[in-house]
Amino acid sequence: MFSRRQFLVASGGLGAAALVIGVLPKFAASTALVSDASAAEVFEVTHSDSEWRAMLSPEQYKILREEGTERAYSSPLNNEHREGLFVCAGCNLPLFSSKTKFDSGTGWPSFWTPLDNAVATRQDRSLGVVREEVHCRRCGGHLGHVFDDGPKPTGLRYCMNGLALTFVPQAA
Repeated sequence: MFSRRQFLVASGGLGAAALVIGVLPKFAASTALVSDASAAEVFEVTHSDSEWRAMLSPEQYKILREEGTERAYSSPLNNEHREGLFVCAGCNLPLFSSKTKFDSGTGWPSFWTPLDNAVATRQDRSLGVVREEVHCRRCGGHLGHVFDDGPKPTGLRYCMNGLALTFVPQAA
């Protein structure tokens, strides 16, 4: 897991980071499923910094509250194939159904659509390219990014940090 700054330093700066990420076109997501997040947005679930640190592991805190990224292929959720829901590790809001999970080959749990009214997005230009950053709409926790290279029917790939999610199996 690493922060944006650590990634940029490790990859030799913006030029190398842009080369690794590539040029990603901007796309429009369905407003029925996703809303635009605002830096001044007030979330339903809020905690002080010390409360978040007490509630989350250090790795989860780095991702959810500081917009870090876990190491590719490090999440056990990559191999989670049971039916159920993937919920926010910060506030337990259901975010994704196992029915929309797919193997993107990127090393992070990926989905082709979120549940209705579960996530919000905003532009992220931190690596010198425009990406769409995905947050939990209820607590504002950073989840990952969405790209336009996913499977049908949406063509989207919600590339999520496994530590930002908790899997809840469907009851038998």
